[in-house]
Amino acid sequence: MSEVASVFLLLGALVALLAGVGLIRFRTPYARFHSAGKASPVAFLLVAGGAALETGWSGAARLAVASAALVLTLPVGVHLLFRAVHRTTPPTLATDELAAAEDRA
Repeated sequence: MSEVASVFLLLGALVALLAGVGLIRFRTPYARFHSAGKASPVAFLLVAGGAALETGWSGAARLAVASAALVLTLPVGVHLLFRAVHRTTPPTLATDELAAAEDRA
């Protein structure tokens, strides 16, 4: 394995580890979603970049398709989870800017 691919894989693993620590340490579901929703695609892209360097053109193309799907769908999924938590749990935010918009809808 090349040194560049190893660096990408290790960086991706480190970002994924930090996201896992964020899921455990943060208290509110909103902070947990932020940790998982921001760090997961970055970690995957780093690991996929490292793996693409080792797998050749065919593997790199497959990883590019998986990366594109993840980058396009994960923000929507995290947003929907955030909305579901916001609608079903008691308010924990100091300033709830979404409540007025939901009351009008």
